[in-house]
Amino acid sequence: MEAGDILPADVRFLETANTKCDESSLTGESVAVDKKADVVLDPKTPLGDRKNCGFKGSVLTIGRATAVVVATGKDTELGKIATMLSETKKEETPLQKNIKAVGKIITVIVLVVALITFLLEIFTKPNPDIVEAFLTAVAISVAAIPESLPAVITIIMSFGVAKLSKKKAIIKRLHAVETLGSTQIICSDKTGTLTQNKMTVVSLYYNDTYYDEAKCEQSSEFDALIKTMTLCNDSTKTKDGFVGDPTETALCVFSSACGLDKVEAEEKFVRIGEVPFDSNRKLMTTVNKTSNGVVSYTKGAPDVVLSRCTKVLLNGKIVDLDKSLKQKINDANKKMGDNALRVLGCAIKHLDTNSNFVQTEKISENDLVFVGLVGMIDPPRQEAKLAVEKCKQAKMIPIMITGDHANTAFAIAKQIGIAEKQSQVILGSQLDELSDEEYKKIIYDIRVYARVSPENKVRIVKTFKSLGNVVAMTGDGVNDAPSLKTADIGVGMGITGTDVTKEVADMLVTDDNFATIIVAVEEGRKIYTNIKKTISFLLSANMGEILSLLFATIFFPQYVFLLPVQILFVNLITDSLPAVALGLEPPEKNLMQKPPRESKKTVFSDGTGWQIVIMGIMQTLAILTCFVIGEKTNQLVGTTMAFYSLNLVQLFYLLSIRTNTSFFVNNPFKNKWIWISIGVAVVVMLSLAITPLGVVLGLTTLSFAQWLIVFGISFALLPVSEVVKFVINFALKHKK
Repeated sequence: MEAGDILPADVRFLETANTKCDESSLTGESVAVDKKADVVLDPKTPLGDRKNCGFKGSVLTIGRATAVVVATGKDTELGKIATMLSETKKEETPLQKNIKAVGKIITVIVLVVALITFLLEIFTKPNPDIVEAFLTAVAISVAAIPESLPAVITIIMSFGVAKLSKKKAIIKRLHAVETLGSTQIICSDKTGTLTQNKMTVVSLYYNDTYYDEAKCEQSSEFDALIKTMTLCNDSTKTKDGFVGDPTETALCVFSSACGLDKVEAEEKFVRIGEVPFDSNRKLMTTVNKTSNGVVSYTKGAPDVVLSRCTKVLLNGKIVDLDKSLKQKINDANKKMGDNALRVLGCAIKHLDTNSNFVQTEKISENDLVFVGLVGMIDPPRQEAKLAVEKCKQAKMIPIMITGDHANTAFAIAKQIGIAEKQSQVILGSQLDELSDEEYKKIIYDIRVYARVSPENKVRIVKTFKSLGNVVAMTGDGVNDAPSLKTADIGVGMGITGTDVTKEVADMLVTDDNFATIIVAVEEGRKIYTNIKKTISFLLSANMGEILSLLFATIFFPQYVFLLPVQILFVNLITDSLPAVALGLEPPEKNLMQKPPRESKKTVFSDGTGWQIVIMGIMQTLAILTCFVIGEKTNQLVGTTMAFYSLNLVQLFYLLSIRTNTSFFVNNPFKNKWIWISIGVAVVVMLSLAITPLGVVLGLTTLSFAQWLIVFGISFALLPVSEVVKFVINFALKHKK
């Protein structure tokens, strides 16, 4: 195999020559991995550390190699992932389970109440009419079933999906947007999601000074350092930026920012010789013509570079490298290493030659002049720290899962606030040694998983789910696909994500940004809250209708309380636009400061069930009161007053239920759709009151006094609802 080849199978290397493989899609390793044929490893060595093996789908980026095939097809590491994907099934979302449960409850109630009503119609009336009794039973069934609920929920979630698409989150499965709102654990990949996915120069050491923040300056020492970065470098510049090894492109980006353009530098300082990087030497050297003669530039592993140096560039002069200076350089190297930086040492050497070409074997990498150290890392995104903080405020647990090394993972996790101490980090190999029971005991103490395998990721997700958590998992590589499918919410990366990952994901983040996931969680919480309000509104309204019909049939068997067509008309007015408008309610204050709902809780939890029952009864009392008052005039007036109050009580209740806080302190005009839906309903009712259409529906004209009674009794639902909300919130607060 040669550079550029894609491995067609899993292999064991027999010969390697400066060989590197890009295994990022399989292992999560952010940089190409050195491969060595002469290494013998333990069979339990994690995939990312198997330097003597190559894997199907990875790319040979540098060098050449000879290898023997050890696995093909489903037996390869990539094939094992495909097998896991085929065996993993997607579960229903919490809302889907809740809606199914609600549907069963409503079905039972409808059948029982309809049957009771039918029997009462037959056996309590002096001249029973079976057809009329059947129509009444059907009307009650219509009144009890919130037939608009599935459509309204779909519309609410569709609006949420459209809104999120503008915020760089693409929802592939509609119910995923609601599930986001109940997420308790967010397992995130490191590279590209929490970090910028590009190596960056962040620290420097030169002229006996350590710089935590890499900055440009004018000095002979800094000039020598950036020339080494740029000239001892094989990356190339294109119109889209630098192309090549991530480490070398990072060096060029920094030197270019400091005014040393790579193309201009190579034209001015022509390369006349080189010794390519070798994994055994751990060095790379180029020889260039400069205005001060021929100079060799060397970069590589700091300890190796330092061992080849006898001098150091200090205060504009080349002086002897004594023990004291060596110790300072080693201390700086250790400090960068402790911060999980990838460190390179840089050195130069002035050569005595006038030749336009220097043979490789004549280039000496000894007696070098040390010029400095360069520390690089794939830095965290600026917005990642704020997003993690917001995640914690929302009582969610952020977890980092990466194929990268433990020190690098911990350094990033500490910077953005995911982890605080080294004990919160565990390796995939250590996880393999734990039993399920042992793992469950420590799972909430772990914040960073490093050098993990695809099987490790699936196990992490399954264990969190087994403890009753709703889990979101992010990823971009093929190795992430099984865990994304296993999680309640699989989040794929739109930029770096592989096709396999995008296929199994429930949501795609088009900017590969962790902060976008938190935005989606907030939208998911809002959507679930609004769906819950909508369910409460529709069930309370329908309960008011069904109880009114039931009690009217029991206590006033001699009258026709409401005609089936009138009930259908009420449902048409109140169960459509108002319910949709409720779903468009802006988020409540402090929505992301509250803990996510528990997966075991239903839409009836936290007092919602009591609110539905109490407000259903209150609406029933209001409707029957209007009927009784109107019936004293005649039965038609009673029916008409009951009909209008049935509409109005639901509209006044709509104003109250739109917020969990008090209607009187929450801006009632921030949701214009509520008022539009109320306006449409009022126009329709007025058209019934002042046109012949009301007669067609079996209604009559009401006097001004009767209208005042209907309006006053219906309006009473607003303060009553506020009192009920206050009591429920007070009880929940003290229960906690």
